[in-house]
Amino acid sequence: MTLTQTFVVAAAGIGGLTAATYLLPRNVVVERTALVQAAPADIIARAASNMGYQSFNPYASADPDLKISHFGPDHGVGSGFQFEGKDGKGQQTVSAITDTSVTYAIDLGAMGQPIQILTVLAKAGGTEVTWTMQADMGLNPIKRTFGLFMDKMIGKTLEQGLSNLNTAS
Repeated sequence: MTLTQTFVVAAAGIGGLTAATYLLPRNVVVERTALVQAAPADIIARAASNMGYQSFNPYASADPDLKISHFGPDHGVGSGFQFEGKDGKGQQTVSAITDTSVTYAIDLGAMGQPIQILTVLAKAGGTEVTWTMQADMGLNPIKRTFGLFMDKMIGKTLEQGLSNLNTAS
C-alpha cells in the first residue's frame, strides 16, 4: 500500500468514527434517588439556600480545599456560589424553586452548562429526593463520547450529595 493509500484509509477511518459519534445521544441525564429523613419543605428550604446547600454539597466533602464564594441573595432564585477545586471551577445559581423542586443552572465554562434539579416527594418514613443532572453535549464528537461515561462519573457524586443531605437532616 502506498503512502497516499494509507492516508486515504486512515482519513476515511477517522471520518467514519467522527460520523459515528453523531449517533450517540446529544442529551445526557444522570439521576439518583434516596429516602431522606426530613420533611419536603425543609429539604427545599435547605436546597434553595447558599449556606443550606453547602451542608450537603458533595464536592465539598470530596475536596476539603474547595473554594466557595457566595453571591446574590442568601436564599431563593439568584442565590448561588462560585467554586474552584480539584474537579474544576465554575458557578451554580438557583434558577427556579417550586414546592417540590429546586433547579440549579451550572456554568462550567468550556465544559458546559448542565442543569441540576432536586425533586422531593413525601413518602412514608421520610422524603424521596431525586437528584437529576441534565447536560446537552451539543454536536461536539468528543463531548458526545464523554457523555457515555457521565452516569458512572456523576452518579457517585449525586449519591454522595444525597447521603450528605440525609446526614445533615
